Amino acid sequence: MKNFLLLTRPFENGIIVREHICCFLSEFFGTGMLLFFGCMGCVYYEVNKYNQWLSALNFGLVVLIVVQCFGCCSGAHLNPVITIAAWIYNMLSGFAASLYILAQFTGAYCGYALLRLLLPSSLCTPNLCMTTLRVDITIWQAIGIEFCTTVALVWVTCAVWDPRNVRMQDSAAIRIGLTISALALAAGPLTGASMNPARSFAPAIWHNSYDHHWIYWLSPIMAGIFAASFYRVVFRREVDSADINNPKLEAIQIP
Repeated sequence: MKNFLLLTRPFENGIIVREHICCFLSEFFGTGMLLFFGCMGCVYYEVNKYNQWLSALNFGLVVLIVVQCFGCCSGAHLNPVITIAAWIYNMLSGFAASLYILAQFTGAYCGYALLRLLLPSSLCTPNLCMTTLRVDITIWQAIGIEFCTTVALVWVTCAVWDPRNVRMQDSAAIRIGLTISALALAAGPLTGASMNPARSFAPAIWHNSYDHHWIYWLSPIMAGIFAASFYRVVFRREVDSADINNPKLEAIQIP
């Protein structure tokens, strides 16, 4: 995965400017692909009956594809919550994080717009890919579910960033994709398992439907702040650069 520490110094030189542009475009196209292909898997039609297994697996595999495509460019956050976590983790400057978040929201909007443009009108249902609450779920239950699922997602991501796991980056796309699928399978029937304000924002703004929409902003963002801060303070351990490639280095070392 990309070493983002260079992005803590915006506009230091031409290389840094080019890196910011590269990261912006990677997040824009990556989040656009997430909404385009992910929401395409939520379309209900006769040949491909919508079901929770299909949707969860589809979103996870799309994330896998996008992380594989753009992980080396921007880290493929695809989610403002992950970007906030990276900022807390001291991997991004505030300026770089703001560029990421802008790219994610604009990419999500454009990706969903492209999907609506290419789908026949009969398949563009009013609730296509909307994250909504189950009818018997209370507000506090929904907040708790979104909070817990987002904490799990951020902790997996922080573990991928952990210096002790630097030799295990080849499987990062698989790990994150399967995490998304697992969490979507668990929480999807209850809240939609958004874990991502940009993912919920694009369908909501296109359908002009904002019922309980604030939950998909407040809960994931608070979860991201908590999870990243907790992991950084409690779990993260620094590793000397000389030890990174040491095959005897263990993930857990007790002095």
